[in-house]
Amino acid sequence: MSDQIRKIELKDGRVRYRFVVDVGRDPETGRRTQLTRTFDTQREARAERSRMISETAQGTFVRPRKLSVAEYLDQYLEGATRNVRPSTKRSYADALAPARTRLGARKLQDLTKADVEALVTWMATSGRKRGGKAGTGLGARSIGLMLGRLTAALEMAQAEGLVVRNVAKLVTPPRYVPAERETWSAVEVQRFLGEAAGDRLHAAWRLSLYGLRRGEVLGLRWDDVDLDAGTLSVRRSRVLVEGKVIEQEPKTRNGVRTLPLDDELLGALRALRTSQARERLAAGEAHDASGHVVVDELGAPVHPEWYSDEFGRVSKRAGVKRLVLHEGRHTALSLMEKAGVPISVVSRWAGHYDASFTLRQYVHADHTEDMRQGTAALGQLYKIN
Repeated sequence: MSDQIRKIELKDGRVRYRFVVDVGRDPETGRRTQLTRTFDTQREARAERSRMISETAQGTFVRPRKLSVAEYLDQYLEGATRNVRPSTKRSYADALAPARTRLGARKLQDLTKADVEALVTWMATSGRKRGGKAGTGLGARSIGLMLGRLTAALEMAQAEGLVVRNVAKLVTPPRYVPAERETWSAVEVQRFLGEAAGDRLHAAWRLSLYGLRRGEVLGLRWDDVDLDAGTLSVRRSRVLVEGKVIEQEPKTRNGVRTLPLDDELLGALRALRTSQARERLAAGEAHDASGHVVVDELGAPVHPEWYSDEFGRVSKRAGVKRLVLHEGRHTALSLMEKAGVPISVVSRWAGHYDASFTLRQYVHADHTEDMRQGTAALGQLYKIN
């Protein structure tokens, strides 16, 4: 028997094999660390001792820690979201919530691929916490977001020497096929705007059909609008995060942009400016001088959810198919592309970093007319005289 592995006889007569091994200095304290391990057989003890010595020499040995998955994810979120927008911070936390809830009590170093696989299965079958029926599964996108964020967290844990490997990387995410967004045709847009012509928020509805996000429309201030030059500048968003309305800067530099105004929108904004001046006089001291473009009769910024609901009510009165508000943005970008505007211009208009993303996610072409051209061509070619 190796001198480094001691045979231990317990009081009940059973035999164990124990060794002490030096695993280098603790990176936090700087002190040398020795670990003691005990096994049922000499073979197990010898194999584990060899592994620990080899990994220590290679710098890959991971010291045992009692850190739980929940504790580590909290640490990860604190560091990963230090310099991001509040809405991004919320999205990170939401993505990791299932992992924190289901796996949080486990030791981080004990986490296995099977644990993550079980989490994915649970999410796919009964992970829905709100919306839909209790006990129904979440979609592939939600599962993919969780798995992607957990993978990033464990990647950091591995880099910090807290885990040997990233077990989330070993799990295949479910296939995600984005649902096709609905958009309006130019005729439907005209019908909607015709109905909205007498609405006090007529200019706002035009902005929402001008390719702007809801938050960008609601974050717009009159200081951002140059009625003489005929331009508006997107500099911030007014969004809902954890039930609170906040204002934040665009995620990327591309999100900050200046757009020229068409004559119809310019006229609508001028009319809105005039009507708000009358409302300000009528409100007197009760008026809220927020400076926002989209406000109620007292000058206070409107709530994002109310704005989306009101869009639906105007759509219903117009007799057009129901869209969610964000699909108004999709409509604008799709109609621009269909009209022959280069995709690079459409992407810059949208505030996107990558034109291919705009093409994949926001441009929804109606190929009916193109297909009819194909029908006509084949019909002519195959015609029997």
